[in-house]
Amino acid sequence: MKILICNDDGIAAPGLARLTAAAQTISDDVWVVAPERKYTAAGPSLTMAEPITMRRIAERWYSCSGRPADCVVTAMTWLLAGDDRPDIVLGGINDGRNVAEDLAYSGTLGIAREASFWGVPAIGFSQVKSPDIRPSDDAWLGGLIADLWRKRADWVLEGHWLSINLPSSLPAEIRQPKIGRDKIARRSEVVEQDGDRTVLVLPRGRERTSVKGDENSIIDAGYITINRINWFGETRLADSFLKA
Repeated sequence: MKILICNDDGIAAPGLARLTAAAQTISDDVWVVAPERKYTAAGPSLTMAEPITMRRIAERWYSCSGRPADCVVTAMTWLLAGDDRPDIVLGGINDGRNVAEDLAYSGTLGIAREASFWGVPAIGFSQVKSPDIRPSDDAWLGGLIADLWRKRADWVLEGHWLSINLPSSLPAEIRQPKIGRDKIARRSEVVEQDGDRTVLVLPRGRERTSVKGDENSIIDAGYITINRINWFGETRLADSFLKA
């Protein structure tokens, strides 16, 4: 099984190394393409009509000057093009949970979304901040990835991918929560003003709103959450709406 791993926290992120180590417990054909630096809320955005620099860091490890989703595109069009295409794309492990509105903003899930455009199964992995990491986690997480791969006929659909949030400690049981509401960027801070010019910063963090049964509540209870997401999300209008 050929595995491509990308992230949005950057090539030096601990979560990337952890996910790669887990994947290497089940495959000897693991490739890494990750951004040179950390991206937050980059979503599925791409770098169009501008140069992207790829740098070989180690065997099958490459940094990319572009955004998280660019890492998938450069792999599909250059590094692993044609018959070398990966069997599965993994994003993460993101430094922090991806829930609620994060499904739209997350670069980790933007990676999985981009992979779905190429018809490749994809999973975005996220974990709460400051997790309780144990040496046995790599093998356990590798086993989870292998199990999901064996069961791919049950979850792989065109234009879909999986979003998985890991709690602080592994192993853990898996639950399928409802998608909640947990708004980011609720406020802006003025950091500089000069006449007609105002400089704002949207601070990191959130209020962590939660209701029973949503992702936050399930993760906080110590479970792994899994959701199957799609990019199109169409809700058709009634035919009567289209009539003059």
